[in-house]
Amino acid sequence: ALPQLDSLISHLVAAKRSLSSINHVWRANEIVTSARSALEESVVISARTGFLRRGLNNQLRLLYSVRSEVEEVSLRGRSEFASVLKSLDTADARLRKTLDSLRDTIVHASFRPEGEEPRSLHDFVDERGVEELRAALKSSIDRTNEAQAELDTSNSAFDDELQSIKQALGNYREATKLASSSSSSSSASNSSLPSLSSMPPMLQSLEMHAQEMANLLESLVQHFDLCVTAVKHTEGGGAAARSITGDMPAAVTVSGRGVPNIEQGIHDNLNAPLDPLSESDYQEMVNVLIKDAAEAEDVVMEIQDRIGDMESILENISSQRDVLLSIYNATIGVFRHLSSLATARLPGYIAQAHSFTRVWGEEHDRINGGLADLSDLNTLYDGFLEAYDGLILEVARRRHVRQRVEKVLRETKHKLDLLYEEDVNARETFRVEQG
Repeated sequence: ALPQLDSLISHLVAAKRSLSSINHVWRANEIVTSARSALEESVVISARTGFLRRGLNNQLRLLYSVRSEVEEVSLRGRSEFASVLKSLDTADARLRKTLDSLRDTIVHASFRPEGEEPRSLHDFVDERGVEELRAALKSSIDRTNEAQAELDTSNSAFDDELQSIKQALGNYREATKLASSSSSSSSASNSSLPSLSSMPPMLQSLEMHAQEMANLLESLVQHFDLCVTAVKHTEGGGAAARSITGDMPAAVTVSGRGVPNIEQGIHDNLNAPLDPLSESDYQEMVNVLIKDAAEAEDVVMEIQDRIGDMESILENISSQRDVLLSIYNATIGVFRHLSSLATARLPGYIAQAHSFTRVWGEEHDRINGGLADLSDLNTLYDGFLEAYDGLILEVARRRHVRQRVEKVLRETKHKLDLLYEEDVNARETFRVEQG
């Protein structure tokens, strides 16, 4: 017996409902397009990031080398300056001690005019040369301190720049760390970019899903056409077929392949004149329709499963693209810091180190000359003290010689007196005896 028209209509309604899967096919097409765009963007971003990072590594090494050199200039200058100041303090203390000795040494009254107030050896020294020398040394020290302070300020600003760059590098490392943790590759490290090798196979998988979904949808369309034909060939089915198929969806294109225009196809099918159909052919058509109707639901489920897989794959691709973009943005951040520093402020930091080296070289020579002058003055004043001490010794020696001479003179006078007295007595005796 022939199936009832109601049964065929129910199959037609179910077939029409299954054609709503065309929305999934449209979405599949959007997913493939988005994934292809994400892959192209990822390739460009990865290439740019790799290029920038290779340049940044060299620039960072050079930058930290410059900072070390500038710091070395500061430390070396500070050490030399401290050593020179220590030598200056020692020389100045020695000179002050010598001057104090001059002040403490009172010139003996016997060396000065009678009635003059007591005077020290320091009163006979012109100390203006010492004060002028100390003023010149103080000027050199002040200029060196000023240059050192300017270099310290410059180096501090340099360190602030480096801190900003370290912060930008921290953002970069955090981005690469997230990329590494989200990567399934065991060889991923904090310093490597995520691999793009997994993205092309995922895109191919999406294209395969989309193509297969288009094929499945085409089979649903063919089943629907068969249902329409069967209803039309069933008595009283023409009007029902037109009523059910009055709001069919439009066509869709997937991966370069066009799914037939459903609406136009159904319209043509409904308006086409009925071809004569034998009873056996009609029965065979109905049997095929019933067999396909049992499988239509599985086809719809498969389309749904495939679109779910595609959404998951697209999310994975987009996630990898976003990770690469975050690494690229972090790399750009480091690059901008370096570029700004190199063009605007780094030359000034280097010039400040050169300026300090020049100033310290000039003042170092002046201070060394001042040290020699301090030593010469100390030698001069020490010689003055030693000369006074020698004068005292010479006076004592002369006094001792004079005392010895006076003693000899006294003894000689005594002998002469005795000889004279002896001579007088002899003359008197001669006069008495001889008349």
